[in-house]
Amino acid sequence: MAEVVKMPKMSDTMTEGVLAKWHKKVGDKVKSGDVLAEIETDKATMDFESYQDGTLLYIGIQEGAAAPVDSVIAILGKEGEDYKSLLDQAGSGAAAEPVKEAAPAADKAPAATPAPAAPKVDLSSIPATVIRMPLLSDTMTEGTIEKWNFKVGDKVKADDSLADVATDKATMEVVGYEAGTLLYIGVKEGEAAKVNDIIAIVGKEGTDITPLLQDGGSAPAAAEAAPAAEAKTAEAAPAATTESSSDDDSRVKASPLARKIAKDKGINLNDVKGSAEGGRIIKKDVEEYTPSAKPAAAPVTEAAPAAAPAAAAKAPIVLPTFTGEEKFSERPVTQMRKAISRRLSESLFTAPHFYVTMSIDMDQAIVARTRMNEIAPVKISFNDFVVKACAVALRQHPAINSSFLGDKIRTNEHVHVGVAVAVDEGLLVPVIKFADGKSLSHISVEVKEFAGKAKSKKLQPNEMEGSTFTISNLGMFGVDEFTAIINTPNACILAVSGIQAVPVVKNGAVVPGNIMKVTLSADHRVVDGATAAAFLQTLKQLLEEPVRLLI
Repeated sequence: MAEVVKMPKMSDTMTEGVLAKWHKKVGDKVKSGDVLAEIETDKATMDFESYQDGTLLYIGIQEGAAAPVDSVIAILGKEGEDYKSLLDQAGSGAAAEPVKEAAPAADKAPAATPAPAAPKVDLSSIPATVIRMPLLSDTMTEGTIEKWNFKVGDKVKADDSLADVATDKATMEVVGYEAGTLLYIGVKEGEAAKVNDIIAIVGKEGTDITPLLQDGGSAPAAAEAAPAAEAKTAEAAPAATTESSSDDDSRVKASPLARKIAKDKGINLNDVKGSAEGGRIIKKDVEEYTPSAKPAAAPVTEAAPAAAPAAAAKAPIVLPTFTGEEKFSERPVTQMRKAISRRLSESLFTAPHFYVTMSIDMDQAIVARTRMNEIAPVKISFNDFVVKACAVALRQHPAINSSFLGDKIRTNEHVHVGVAVAVDEGLLVPVIKFADGKSLSHISVEVKEFAGKAKSKKLQPNEMEGSTFTISNLGMFGVDEFTAIINTPNACILAVSGIQAVPVVKNGAVVPGNIMKVTLSADHRVVDGATAAAFLQTLKQLLEEPVRLLI
C-alpha cells in the first residue's frame, strides 16, 4: 500500500525545509535506510532517509524549492499503484501536484497558447544534476565563487571539490556529489550567487540542459547573458585597437579602457609597463603610471629661483606650484564584511546600549603570569586571564550571561565565551565553550588554536556558534580605552584595553602602577546599570587577586 512521505522536522526551530537534492527519481526502487534526499534546515543540510521499502511513485517538491514541515514531498508504494487518493487526503499537499506533474495542468491551459508544451519535459529523465549554491552557515544568504577547480567539459568525480566559495564566515569547498562531465558554469569567479541559485550542472556529456536552466528561474538567464557580454567585449577590443592605429603607440597591447584613460591624461602607452598576460596594459597600469608628471613640474620649480633676485625686499613670497592627481580605489564588499555590517547594525540600532568603564590594577596579575609561565606547559597571556576571570564572574552574575528573545529573557546556565579575532577581511568570534570549568592553560591552547584557524580561514561554523558573552581585546595595539557593539544575541560584550604604566595612589602615596581599563557594553533591555557595575567589581577583584581564579 502506498505511503505518504512528509517534510520532517529536523530541528526544534525548523518551520520549513529546502529540498537541496533528490537522490532518487520517480520509478526508482527504494529500500528502508536509503538516502532519499538532502534537506536544508535553518541550521544545516542533512540527509533524509526513507523508512519504507517500495517504488518512488511521486515527487511533490522540486530541487531548490521550500516546503513547510509535514507537507507532502513524496509518495512510496508498489509500482503502478494509484496514489491520487493519498494526495486528496493530504489536503494542502495535493496543491503541489499540478506544479510537479505538468501533464494534468496542461489540460487547463488555453489552447491558443503553444508555450505550455515546454513543461511536459520530465526533468528527472535528463541525465544531469543541478548544483546549487549551498547553505554553508546559518547566517549565509549568498556566496562568492572564489575559484573554480574545473572548467566546462572536464570530467569530475563524486567527491571532487568543484569550487571554493567565500561565505560570510569562511572560505569553504563545494562538492558536487555527482560523477560525470561539467556541462555548465552559471557563476564566474569573483561573482556572488544567492543560496539555492544554480551555479553548475554535471551530467552525461552531450546532454541538452536547456530544460534544467529554464526550470531554474532567473539565475540561469543572468548566467547565459555572461558569455554574450564576453563575446561583445572581445569584439570591441580589436575594434578599439584599429581605431587608434594612427597613433604612435597604436601597436602597444592595451585594453580599450586603458587607451581611453591614457589619451585623456596625455600618456604615451610606449612609456607604460603592462602587468597583464603578455605585457598587455590595463587600467591599473595607466592609473599607477607617474614618471610623466615629473618633467612638467621641473620648469615650474626652476622658474622660482630665477625670479627671486629681481626684488628680494619687496617681492611677495612665491610658492612653487604643486600638481596632484585625485585617485581612489574600490573593492567589492566581501561576504564576511556584509555579515558584520548587517549584524552589528541590527545590534546597535535595536538594542539600547549603555557603557560602564572600570580601571583594574594589574600588578598582581603581572606577577602571577610571570610565575605561572615558568612552569606552565603553554605560555599564558593576559587575555587568557581576562577570559577565565569573566567566566568565573558570569557564574556569580547570571543576568550578564543572558539573551533578549523578544517576549522572554533567557538566562544561560552554561558559560560560553566568544573571543573576537581580527582577520584580513574583518572579524570572527570563535567560542570557548564551558570556559568557567577550564584551566588557564586549557583556555590558552584553545584561543591560540582558534586564532590560527581564523587567520587561515579554517574555522568551522559550529566553532563560532553558541556564545553567551563576548570579549573584544585591543590591548595588544596599545589602546587606552574603547567601546564595543554587542554581539547578539548576547546581552553584553567586554572591551579590553592595554595595560598602561601610570602613577597611582596607594596607601596615600603616589607610586608607579599598571592599569588596565575595561568597558562593559550592555543591553538595557536585559541588564541595568547596577548589575553591570557589580559584575565589573567582581571581575576587578578576580584580576587584582588572581589566586581567586584558582579557588
